[in-house]
Amino acid sequence: MTPTHFSQFAAIDWSGAKGARHPGIALALCSAGDAAPVLVEPPRGVWSRADILHWLRDRAGEPLLVGFDFSFAAPFIERGAYLPGETDATDPRALWAYVDHHSADMDLGAASFLEARRGRHFYLGAADGVKADFMHYRRCEAQYNANGGGKPSTVYDAIGAAQVAKASFAGMRLLHHLARAVPVWPFDSPPPQGACVVEIYTTIAARAAGMRKGLSKLRDGAALDTALATMGSAPHVPLARYTDHATDAILTAAWLRRSAAREDLWHPDALTAQIARTEGWTFGVT
Repeated sequence: MTPTHFSQFAAIDWSGAKGARHPGIALALCSAGDAAPVLVEPPRGVWSRADILHWLRDRAGEPLLVGFDFSFAAPFIERGAYLPGETDATDPRALWAYVDHHSADMDLGAASFLEARRGRHFYLGAADGVKADFMHYRRCEAQYNANGGGKPSTVYDAIGAAQVAKASFAGMRLLHHLARAVPVWPFDSPPPQGACVVEIYTTIAARAAGMRKGLSKLRDGAALDTALATMGSAPHVPLARYTDHATDAILTAAWLRRSAAREDLWHPDALTAQIARTEGWTFGVT
């Protein structure tokens, strides 16, 4: 089923950083039409991950499509396990519960989960061995690469500016605490009403806006408006400060609005029932 009821669209630039407040989190929201997405102000000056969880729970009944830019699961199909030799979890919700139970970090963080397993499951530096031995990918990541999207990231690589591991495992804790208040696609079917959560890559929105590889960041208002125009969006309300987090969220919310009714994005040919059940998929990868 391709959902058609969404009239609100949110994109969340996420963070796996340690601590309780995260300047790296940005939430942009727009409604159906062509008005530019706007940044949602955090309740206490700077977003926490728990604040985002509460914001989403409070809107579970609204016709809201929400995109998070972290990986919703670890690879499973390649090796038949998320964390081989450690947990027998065979579905994402069991993995989310396991990560949450074994993470003592504040504000739904998961840095300690990775650090306790470095060299066994996660690569955090040369002391952990050969990096190539940790490069296992989900099927959607391989598909993104095959489609020319660029070098994929894996949640087992936890070092460097491009790593997604810390944000993804922190995100899994959020999804665990969200429980079934909001469906999470594709583990859950898209709902006929109410909110739904999907995984996104902000780079997909950047490519759709015509931005070249390696030049996917918008750092001023004019560039943002040019990109928004390709999404059929009116110019944005000027920001007090332009950051990659803010502009990524604003542009991706506009892309999500434009793309939400595309049947091929909800039913990509490469998304099998097994993949949907175990690894999930990134909305926008076909």
